[in-house]
Amino acid sequence: MATAMYLEHYLDSIENLPCELQRNFQLMRDLDHRTEEKKVEIDKLAAEYIANVRNLPSEQRVEHLEKIQTAYSKCKEYSDDKVQLAMQTYEMVDKHIRRLDADLARFEADLKEKLEVSGYESPEGRGIKKVRGLKEKRGSRGRGRKGSDDESPKKKIKPSPDYGEALLAVHPSDVLDMPVDPNEPTYCLCHQVSYGEMIGCDNPDCPIEWFHFACVDLTTKPKGKWYCPRCIQDRKKK
Repeated sequence: MATAMYLEHYLDSIENLPCELQRNFQLMRDLDHRTEEKKVEIDKLAAEYIANVRNLPSEQRVEHLEKIQTAYSKCKEYSDDKVQLAMQTYEMVDKHIRRLDADLARFEADLKEKLEVSGYESPEGRGIKKVRGLKEKRGSRGRGRKGSDDESPKKKIKPSPDYGEALLAVHPSDVLDMPVDPNEPTYCLCHQVSYGEMIGCDNPDCPIEWFHFACVDLTTKPKGKWYCPRCIQDRKKK
């Protein structure tokens, strides 16, 4: 019953998600259209400037170049808005996926706890106990024949954790740190997917390229060129 109620609430929470995604995609298409129009305008202004540059006085040259510069700035502004909108769309979907993963881990932990309280033993647990029992019998026989071998650290066997213990150890916060898609590219020193604010290394040969602000102790974007810790060490070695 509780699971059915949760599912209903979760579906209600994502009810508006398709409309929000459609709106963001439409905005990105509009930005693409504006960018293309601005690029055509830049090409036209550049062609006019090249054709008439010899006949134009210095003031008109400066004015014409300022128009081209303004068009370039507007085009870059549209591109930046599109990137921000794409990141917002990704985080919008990622938030719901992470919530579902965290709730799933919590449900599994609660289910395992209820099974243990009721005294039910899963087939996995019985199999593990059976294997442990066989190991204990073999160990007792070995101790009867060679007592000195048990004191050697190489002969000690660390028992593997039970399936239930491993499942109960899963916490929703741990699930949030897992990558959503194993095929999604990872970045930064933490080898995680792209999220939040990120900064790019100005070394064109940097093998990682992008880093999360928190992983490189940044709160705001630094002025000038920025190099990652790994590239800084390589530059010092050279």
